[in-house]
Amino acid sequence: QVQLVESGGGLVRPGGSLRLSCVVSGGIFSHSAMGWFRQPPEKEREFVASINWSGAKTFYRDSVKGRFTISRDNAKNTVYLQMNALKSEDTAVYSCARSPNLYSEDELIDYDYWGQGTQVTVSS
Repeated sequence: QVQLVESGGGLVRPGGSLRLSCVVSGGIFSHSAMGWFRQPPEKEREFVASINWSGAKTFYRDSVKGRFTISRDNAKNTVYLQMNALKSEDTAVYSCARSPNLYSEDELIDYDYWGQGTQVTVSS
């Protein structure tokens, strides 16, 4: 059984930073692409970023390019999302997801296990 647990969310002012972490247990983490998704209030879940099995290849939604960075530590079974220059429109529940593929991008159907999510609120 694969389990994903996120942490690092919270309340931050516009322009601030947060670093989300997602620890994965079960499965073979180093063989899996990972993704971060978010669900803003009263909106559908949307893709944020993904990273391939080795960390060499990443993919971002346009609105976070240059502000967010996804990374991973295969020795710790952990994927990170560094979020800088946060805006109110980044407010959402952020969830990590595992893909059984070595590389995946923004299709939800490519991901088979999901975490419960962590709340990120950007407000003054």
